[in-house]
Amino acid sequence: MGYLKPPTIAIILPCFNEEDCIDSSTSTMKRILEELIAEKNIAENSYLYFVDDGSTDNTWLKIFQLYQQVSFIKATKLSRNFGHQAALLSGLSAVTNRCDAAISIDIDLQQDPNVIKQFVQAFLEGNEIVFGVRLDRTKDSWFKRKSAEFFYHFSSLMGLHIIPNHADCRLLSNAALIALETHTEPNVFLRALCLNLGFKTSQVYFHVQERQFGVSKYTISKMFNLAIQGITSFSVTPLRFVAAIGFIIFMLSICMSIYVLWSAMITGKVVSGWASTVIPIYFIGGIQLLSLGIIGEYIGQIYMTVKRRPRWISEKTLD
Repeated sequence: MGYLKPPTIAIILPCFNEEDCIDSSTSTMKRILEELIAEKNIAENSYLYFVDDGSTDNTWLKIFQLYQQVSFIKATKLSRNFGHQAALLSGLSAVTNRCDAAISIDIDLQQDPNVIKQFVQAFLEGNEIVFGVRLDRTKDSWFKRKSAEFFYHFSSLMGLHIIPNHADCRLLSNAALIALETHTEPNVFLRALCLNLGFKTSQVYFHVQERQFGVSKYTISKMFNLAIQGITSFSVTPLRFVAAIGFIIFMLSICMSIYVLWSAMITGKVVSGWASTVIPIYFIGGIQLLSLGIIGEYIGQIYMTVKRRPRWISEKTLD
């Protein structure tokens, strides 16, 4: 896609209790915007769009003060903490049809903000969706690195197609944003959903930097919930896995029944034992509980969908 004039870019910055890094991050983003404008790669009306995901500290106050001082800031404050995916989606929805492309990046700027220039260049070359992919995980803790590796391998096994080491750092053209608006499910996993939209895509790579201020708000439980949400939102492989286990156990049960009948009727050497009775009960009981748990996750997804509750509620907007 060619542009007769520089495109308008909206940069989405979701934040939750990030008062310590608002000023520094805004200063960095301001510099990058000014450089891109000076190079005539983006339009002068490009802007930052903050999404305060129900912060309980002075994050919103900081954003409001910056809004009063500079013209390129817009923002919304959600009424409570709806979660990173909902906050990010609310920002993307707010800028749809108000920009040529939107770039999402974490407010702590651990994702190298200079990747924004690569996003813009890839967009100018005709890509509608550009995925930011981290080059390595050397700065992660051992647990986080290994858990991430396990998640990507397990997700692939479960039929979930995502780009390894791609977080929510990406560019979406306005056409992609409009397509994203048609997806109304309440449990959103943007890493897979954006890959599923189609359009022409590309990838850019960046190094993850040390966090300069505060601590990460993305806890282990939030990462685990995101992983479960992603798998159950985009793949029925776990259900087929349950069906396969049930079939295998059924066949084993038939074989066991034939063996018992043969022993009783032909050899007459049937010896009843505690182990042969209790172990199958434990095994089958465990499989049943596992199967019910997996099926329950899908029923939960259906339950949340049919209620059609709003995915987020905006309390205040600065525009």
